[in-house]
Amino acid sequence: MNQTTKQPDLNLKTAPGHLVLAAAGKTVLRPGGRAATEQLFQWANFKPGEIVLELASGLGNSAIALAKRYNVEVVGIEKDADRVEIAQANARSAGLDHQVQFIQGDIFRLDTVSTSFDYVLAEAILTMQSPAGKAKILSGVRDRLKVGGKFLSHELLARDHLESLRQDLIQAIRVNATPLTEADWIDTFHQAGLTITQQQTGAMRLLDPIQVLQDEGIVHTAQIVWNVMTQPVIRDRILTMRQVFTQHQQDLGYITLCATREL
Repeated sequence: MNQTTKQPDLNLKTAPGHLVLAAAGKTVLRPGGRAATEQLFQWANFKPGEIVLELASGLGNSAIALAKRYNVEVVGIEKDADRVEIAQANARSAGLDHQVQFIQGDIFRLDTVSTSFDYVLAEAILTMQSPAGKAKILSGVRDRLKVGGKFLSHELLARDHLESLRQDLIQAIRVNATPLTEADWIDTFHQAGLTITQQQTGAMRLLDPIQVLQDEGIVHTAQIVWNVMTQPVIRDRILTMRQVFTQHQQDLGYITLCATREL
């Protein structure tokens, strides 16, 4: 089996958890898995020709898939210039460079984006921000949405023991993760001027073998297992993450929210 190529300058001992999982070959990195993202898309009810802004679009895979599946236009904003270049090349290779655009930018400065959008999509972005950071991003999201536009969000949910959960997550995934309770997520959205129209919560099983198989398929799951078995640093980091997820399984979940800009 072929090992997944990882960024040559990536220090896997200290890298954020999502980059370690990506280095292992995992493609679905959202807390609720593929099923939760599909729920967001059902709520969105995309129409051909509508415009979507994706925050932190990475290498462009989800933006390209979205454009191809729903015939929407997608703009991805990504801070890393190298990733923007790769994403643009991926869009050209897919024959979608007329429909998908990637720009280098800061998700904390959405005021620099002049376009208004029918949708803004953000998955596993807000959890990694401080309360002030969450408010800043959500304010920018609201301003970039057309009146009646939808914000599609997919994040980590905390149910109880918030401080111990947060500290263990920080140690495991090496990111300053701050998941909120359902009530606090709702309040944070409302404070930003976004009205929630649909929401759903569920268990966080990102590294559960059954969900990995459902999200990635048989062949890709086998490749991930091979990479984990043959690369000790990846194996140690993923086992640590899985241990924390298991330890806090009663208090850790996912939440998906669809919110609109009213005025």
